[in-house]
Amino acid sequence: MRIFLDANILFSAARSDGAARQLLALAEAAGHELWADAYVFEEARRNLAAKTPSGLPVLNAMADRIKIGGMSSSNLLLPDTVDLPEKDRPVLAAAILHRCAILVTGDRTHFDPLYGKIIGGVTALSPAMLAETVLG
Repeated sequence: MRIFLDANILFSAARSDGAARQLLALAEAAGHELWADAYVFEEARRNLAAKTPSGLPVLNAMADRIKIGGMSSSNLLLPDTVDLPEKDRPVLAAAILHRCAILVTGDRTHFDPLYGKIIGGVTALSPAMLAETVLG
């Protein structure tokens, strides 16, 4: 299964050897494909550079294991009913574009109303939901 990773998941996994990194390792070990795009990867890189530069080498190493697709410049893939801030719309659009089954994001502020819902073939999940329902 293809799992699209939001920037906050990449950031957390690169920042420390904690739950996010272990979650990604479990997903890989179970045979799932981890995906991102240039938009979320650059956001994670930018945030690491500003807050935890020591995580940049880890993020770069992760790039060798994650499939990184091109950015979606169009929100046309999103139904009109999707209520997301402009900065988050490309994340969901990219997950749809890359035919991922799951978008995992820790952004409860903006994605909480979408958790567990299927939009354009993609189910938005929190990291805990991913661990329970897919990797459980």
